[in-house]
Amino acid sequence: MLDVRRMQVLRAVVTSGSVSAAASNLGFTPSAISQQLSTLEKEAGTPLLEKAGRGLRPTPAGTLLAERAGRISELLNETEAELADIRAGRTGLLRLRFFTTAAVGLIPQAVAKFRAEHPEVQLDLQLQEEGLLEDVASGETDLAVIVVGESVPQRRGVRLVHLADDPYRVVLPGSHPQVDQDSVDMAKLAHDSWVNSAVTDGGICSRLLRDAYASAGFTPRVAVETDSTYSAQGFVAAGMGIALVPRLGLDVVHPGVEVRAVTNPEPTRRLYVAARDAVADLPATRSLLECLQETAKTA
Repeated sequence: MLDVRRMQVLRAVVTSGSVSAAASNLGFTPSAISQQLSTLEKEAGTPLLEKAGRGLRPTPAGTLLAERAGRISELLNETEAELADIRAGRTGLLRLRFFTTAAVGLIPQAVAKFRAEHPEVQLDLQLQEEGLLEDVASGETDLAVIVVGESVPQRRGVRLVHLADDPYRVVLPGSHPQVDQDSVDMAKLAHDSWVNSAVTDGGICSRLLRDAYASAGFTPRVAVETDSTYSAQGFVAAGMGIALVPRLGLDVVHPGVEVRAVTNPEPTRRLYVAARDAVADLPATRSLLECLQETAKTA
């Protein structure tokens, strides 16, 4: 395999025209330069220099390697500059994944703030419902907004940062008898039909709501299941039932519904950002985390 450092020595000899001149420019002895050239010729398997009067000139192979050495040097310089920019948070790419309700009331505002502060940093944004934490652990993505259960999961090479607590709100049709209340006791909703109760998917949110219903002493009568918070509001507005929707999913409220706090209990999701350790301390990553936290506080 060709040694890049020896190729740079060859380039110095070719541009200066002699071994002695290259040795002087590089700060080596002529014998050290000659030894490096001899080893490089063995690696290349062909002569690289030939005598031309009192000096040397490159063979076609020598010309090729000297030119390639110049291009490699330029590429390394560009790479070092790009790395410096990434370390300073000026450029680079951050891959961010998030679930549906985070895409409603959190991600758009946080990303807009981040891009205003870091226009040179490219963001790869994708909506994803499953495997978020695993993708961060495997290096498929850099950051992911996730919902955490009772215990915070641990993955090698992943840093978990608390983002916000996201309480659920009850969405009621305008004619519901509880709309005149600022907050609604869960037990008073036991006889209603429910939309988008998420009691069958087996995930963290499913368990959270199932426990909330159980704590209020009833099992919900589910009329409609839907994955979209806004379509859930549409079914509520049409009189199909009532719904529990995370506050982050209520950035846009259907004109035909009323939203109220819910108590006894108030189901609340714990939101975290999972970040790869390899990028977690980069200035751009820290800035994006701050934008997400600030947006979550005001959502």
